[in-house]
Amino acid sequence: MNTDKGIKLALILVAVYVGIVVLFESSLGFFQPEAGNTIVIETFDGAGNGYTRVVSLLTSAGNEYVAVNHWPRAWYGRLEEIPRIGVTRDGGRTIFGAGIVSGAEHDRVQADNPTPLAFRFLTGFPPRYFVRLDPQ
Repeated sequence: MNTDKGIKLALILVAVYVGIVVLFESSLGFFQPEAGNTIVIETFDGAGNGYTRVVSLLTSAGNEYVAVNHWPRAWYGRLEEIPRIGVTRDGGRTIFGAGIVSGAEHDRVQADNPTPLAFRFLTGFPPRYFVRLDPQ
């Protein structure tokens, strides 16, 4: 009987945690908070339709990056297909090439821009990718 109670408790805790992650991610997606170092990016599908998203701007070794560090990441899939990204900041809009980052560059950007454990917990520990903004 105690084993059954332990399993039920574990399942309840997992369900509560998943609920917290879904609520946190959904609220970020809905409210799209803009503050500090945030920028508005626009990604494009094959038909040329644009989709906007608010993300944080990161820097490392003189380059600018955006991080893919949430589970909702359809915009990243579009960038993999069409590596072009519109960036709106300070009232102006610029089109950049989107460089998918890997290897030593990824490790450097991660080290220069660590993610707090509390944030990782609230987002469900998603894998983190980086996109370099390449001037065109």
